[in-house]
Amino acid sequence: MSADQSPLGQIPVEDLNEAQAVDELARLAAAIAENDAAYHQNDAPKISDADYDALKKRNDALEKRYPQLIRADSPSIRVGAAPLATFAPITHARPMLSLDNTFSDEDVRDFVGSVYRFLGQLPDNSIAFTAEPKIDGLSMSIRYEHGRLVNAATRGDGTTGENVTENIKTIKDIPQRLPAGVPDIVEVRGEVYMAKSDFLALNAEMEAQGKQLYVNPRNTAAGSLRQLDARVTASRNLKFFAYAWGEISEPNDLPKTQFEMVQVFKSWGFPVNPLMKRLSSVEEIIAHYTEIGLERPDLDYDIDGVVYKVDRLDLQARLGFRSRSPRWATAHKFPAEQAFTTVENIDIQVGRTGALTPVARLTPITVGGVVVTNATLHNADYIEGIGNSGERIREEGHDIRIGDTVIVQRAGDVIPQVLDVVMEKRSPEAKPYEFPTKCPVCGSHAVREKNEKTGKLDSVTRCTGGFVCRAQAIEHLKHFVSRNAFDIEGLGSKQIDFFFEAEEASLQIRTAPDIFTLKKRQEASPLVKLENIDGFGRVSVRKLFDAIDGRRSIALNRFIYALGIRHVGETTAKLLARAYGSYQAFETAMKEASSLSGDAWADLNNIEGIGEIVARAIVEFFKEPRNIEVIDRLIAEVTPEAAEQVAASDSPIAGKTVVFTGSLEKFTRDEAKARAEGLGAKVAGSVSKKTDYVVAGPGAGSKLDKARELGVTVMDEDEWLVFIGG
Repeated sequence: MSADQSPLGQIPVEDLNEAQAVDELARLAAAIAENDAAYHQNDAPKISDADYDALKKRNDALEKRYPQLIRADSPSIRVGAAPLATFAPITHARPMLSLDNTFSDEDVRDFVGSVYRFLGQLPDNSIAFTAEPKIDGLSMSIRYEHGRLVNAATRGDGTTGENVTENIKTIKDIPQRLPAGVPDIVEVRGEVYMAKSDFLALNAEMEAQGKQLYVNPRNTAAGSLRQLDARVTASRNLKFFAYAWGEISEPNDLPKTQFEMVQVFKSWGFPVNPLMKRLSSVEEIIAHYTEIGLERPDLDYDIDGVVYKVDRLDLQARLGFRSRSPRWATAHKFPAEQAFTTVENIDIQVGRTGALTPVARLTPITVGGVVVTNATLHNADYIEGIGNSGERIREEGHDIRIGDTVIVQRAGDVIPQVLDVVMEKRSPEAKPYEFPTKCPVCGSHAVREKNEKTGKLDSVTRCTGGFVCRAQAIEHLKHFVSRNAFDIEGLGSKQIDFFFEAEEASLQIRTAPDIFTLKKRQEASPLVKLENIDGFGRVSVRKLFDAIDGRRSIALNRFIYALGIRHVGETTAKLLARAYGSYQAFETAMKEASSLSGDAWADLNNIEGIGEIVARAIVEFFKEPRNIEVIDRLIAEVTPEAAEQVAASDSPIAGKTVVFTGSLEKFTRDEAKARAEGLGAKVAGSVSKKTDYVVAGPGAGSKLDKARELGVTVMDEDEWLVFIGG
């Protein structure tokens, strides 16, 4: 089951009890974090914008229903993804927050209404808003000191971004010096993008050279900006629109409105979007949104919506911010782009966890400037026209068949989906698709597991072959060497395919430990030498072996993530590493928890951010003898480093376990956790006999009851602040 699929995900929010909500919020946090990393770090989104927005909406709805369960790593209180390690980090002088999204005219009316309600009694249409296209590019903050460009950073996680200064200097739209008279410190923010015409020209060049084509302008721009060689960036002709700012040393000498400030940027030499307007009424705002939408196909840059901002800066200051977004701005997203084409075939892809994913092979069609030839069909139910809760989806519940004319939707990303079938064009000979009951790769049985709690079948059909299945084994290896796992340079997807299929034993990589014995086997091989095989060479082989040797010691969280345990993404791996400290302690505890009872099982579930679904998946992984055998061979070759521990503190909570419950009023859940951990405490998600303190705010329920039952010390927020020293 992928990070963004779960039996709980099929249950309406209003039907989830508190225990289920805890698990669902953990799943959503992991899924959103995984997709944030795919989008912001790897420039390779895994799901559509619409599916991503659905995850965020479900998370927000759950948090609204159960505010006492808001997690420290909640997607509602963080932005983007952590910066890549390739580039030095830059801490933003002022955070780069993301915007809330609206999707309908009614949502826009609610946004405008919320502004008026917050500011009090003001006449209708007295507040002006700016409206401008939302550029589908890469957010950038460019800092000038005494008029000279000194650094540039990506959004990153909103607090810390990647230093891409040298690459930014190659973009002609961005001045390296500002005119005389500007403030001593100025941070100009905006969007780096690639024009559609430049993207098409680049792909034409790649096609002429017989190279792989790029997918879309946004990902290409992001990849171009993250080149280690700035000359590559310079060759891509990237562009920039300025629309916001961070730190400015003398703000009082500047205009008092958003619109006028953007015009100042223009006078300094920055491009600003010509479609930006200042409007007053909701009707004017929606009309401008419609107008921009009609112009969208003819624009030479991709946009995915329109951004509205309160124009007066003093009103922006009064409105302030929520935890991750301003109250004075929102992004009105466009509907997904659609086109008609034909399903030529349906293939099955087998993933790392054995999931059988059906893919429609389509007659090529251009959707939103991208040629689409494949589209996901999600699972067997989706093909049949059945939704997550058993409801019929699509008009009249149509199934999808080979030969059907279908509506394909693409929501600004690289994974289109088949939305509906044009029944008027269905051939009488078209037959319902029979989903395979055996894995098309290894022939093992393919089954849909039953959820023990709900009694419902999982939406995903899964191969039972495990590592016997070639597809699962290959995908597992690709995950193992991926950027956020072992990150072995020179061992990418193509190389994994080559080594896995190799017939000569001295070249084979079938499991992760084989990677670290490759050099030894090659040295012992008298005949087949890797350096003599096309595509390799003496220098590249030496670099590959050096890269492998360079990963014989690795951070514990990366090691755990690399194991490919179901539901365990980067965030969960970090939680586990911190909780157990060493790999040996982690493995021992997971084996002790195999009965799903006892102290080890309780400790695992008590880690904040680990719900029962994730805990079960981890324990089941360590109950499989084949997994242990592979790990034992791996541990003989590599050393997982002990996790860094919080420095010793003379605080009364150093080394203690704390649980926060209820609606905290003095500080956010994130602030409370960070403060406690900074003083050496461990923050848990549930109360057990190992809990030392419970901090209870208004609305505290079952956790407070259990604390009193166990005799755990309970404090309110004021008592807690006094206890830890304010």
